[in-house]
Parts: sequence; structure tokens; C-alpha cells
Amino acid sequence: MCAIRRKADTQIHKSVVIYRPMTPEQVLLTRKSFAELTRHEHVAALVFYRRLFEMDPSLRPLFTTDIEEQAQKLLDMLGILIAMLERPLGLEMELRAMGARHLDYGVKDEHYATVGGALLHMLAEVLGSKFTAETKAAWLALYQAVQTTMKAGAHEAGRSSDVSAAPESRH
Repeated sequence: MCAIRRKADTQIHKSVVIYRPMTPEQVLLTRKSFAELTRHEHVAALVFYRRLFEMDPSLRPLFTTDIEEQAQKLLDMLGILIAMLERPLGLEMELRAMGARHLDYGVKDEHYATVGGALLHMLAEVLGSKFTAETKAAWLALYQAVQTTMKAGAHEAGRSSDVSAAPESRH
């Protein structure tokens, strides 16, 4: 997997994604800590959502499904991300699509920082002493790539929906 930086190409208004690979040690730490997390998956997901809604109660209405179902979706998606770490192009496509879907759910750019904070809180609480500084750095690298790529997908979807809606708004 890779950490990602966006670089604007002002002539054609596209974002170019530049990959900085996670180190093999970061990939290993992320995988090991996720394996440990899945041993406590029910508690972990509930800790995540409790913290997320404490940090920003206005996010609660964005979640229309049962919190137990949402908790399973969170852990399933984390598992997919971890499984795709060595397939950065496939992972990028998945994250861009996920960013576009989350735009439809009402997610805004500023929500990503809150989600990242809740994720780190969950990892620290559930993993305890196993959540070392190195493990935290690995998850930060992963989450930075996730949020950057999802935001890019949301922005692209927002631009394309603005373009497609433009003719109708003229009437």
C-alpha cells in the first residue's frame, strides 16, 4: 500500500496521484494489529462509533443502518483495505469509488479527520500496549492514503455530478 499525495494539474484540472509506499514493516504492523483487532471485532467497532459520535454528534444522522450492521461494514472494509495493500492500483480504484459513495451519504472533507481520530482511538483502546508508536505510524500512513484517495474520488464525483446537473439547472 502507499501513502498518497495529490498534485493538481491546473491545465486539465485533474488530480495526479503520487504513491509513497508504506514500508514492509508498516504493512506487517498494520496486518498484525488488524489480526489482533479482529479478535475483539464487536467491541472494536462499537468503541469506534461511540468515539466518533462523541467527537462529532452531527455525524450520527449519516448512519441510517443499524449500528451493529454498520460496525460489521467497518471491519469488513478495513479487512479489504488490509488485504489490498500490495495492490495499490486496485486499492486506489476501490477507495475512489468509496469516496464517491460517501459523498452521496453526505460525508464532507472535514469528516475524514474525525473518522481518523476515532480510528486511532479505537486501535489504542482495543490493542492497549500492542498499539506501539510504530504501529500507530503504520496506521497513520494507511489512513492518510485512504482519506486522500477517498477525497479525490468524492471531488471527482462532485465535479461530474455538477457538470451533469448544469443543463437542468438552467431551466
